[in-house]
Amino acid sequence: MATADFRERLLEGLGGVWPEPCELEPVLRETSQQDGFRIESLTYTVEPGDRVPALLLMPDGVSAQQQAPAICVWHQHAGQWHLGKSEPAGLAGNPMHHTGAALAREGYVVLCPDALGFEEREQGNRLKGGELERYLFLKYIVNGKCMAWKNILDMRRAVDYLVSRPEVKSDHIGCYGHSMGSTHTWLVGPWEPRLKALVGNCCLPTYTGIHAKEFLHCFPNFIPGINQYGDTPDIAALIAPRPLHLNFGEHDGGSPIDEVRKGVQVIQRAYESMHAEQNFSFYIEEGSGHVLSDEMWRRTREFFAKHLA
Repeated sequence: MATADFRERLLEGLGGVWPEPCELEPVLRETSQQDGFRIESLTYTVEPGDRVPALLLMPDGVSAQQQAPAICVWHQHAGQWHLGKSEPAGLAGNPMHHTGAALAREGYVVLCPDALGFEEREQGNRLKGGELERYLFLKYIVNGKCMAWKNILDMRRAVDYLVSRPEVKSDHIGCYGHSMGSTHTWLVGPWEPRLKALVGNCCLPTYTGIHAKEFLHCFPNFIPGINQYGDTPDIAALIAPRPLHLNFGEHDGGSPIDEVRKGVQVIQRAYESMHAEQNFSFYIEEGSGHVLSDEMWRRTREFFAKHLA
């Protein structure tokens, strides 16, 4: 199927075009100083009646007069619905995934929002955890959309917020995510051209692999009707020709490595067709699983340094 046709089918499966953006109406709740950066706890509007809580990490010395590139960090799933933005911001969770804080110390403005159903966006609902996530997925399905549609909308609004900040170089914005955050990376990439460099860590489950292993993956992976036209690597391929890097662990049970190897070839061919093969890279670490290893992180940092800084 031609790229344009697949893109059209993908948009249809997601739930159709996104609404015109409303006013962000940002509200700063509190500020705290950390080692090398400050954290602004804030909210902004993604749709009328729906505000996203987020943490903005502002490196010391960055200002409207001394702008810096910016990176959105999409948090992981891990069945930890009580955790969202706080983990990459370095305030909770596994130190391995305090990636937003690490990037802020390197001079990037970093935005860590809560995904739908996580951390503060779990609160205030009768259902909790996996039951809430399942309900939200089904709610969007019966309304003709899906969870991925909503996730993409929210992520595009995160970019809107970064662009609105005078401290940010608006043409130097990237994104990073681990696990579900990686899924979010290749989901939003085709629809957000303002993202100039994208890195996904440890997640490219194909529908072929999901069906063979009977995986119950997180809901953003499931887009109604799309598998008759293509697979998840075809979605990631739509990011071409913009810079994209993907890390994988050889023994990551959620992304069978044989499927990963086939998938990155699909993406590679898309970049080659645009004479942009230098903008796509991937790394498969032997012996590793579903982790962010030192080598994966080194490659991530170097990728952003090359394409954003």
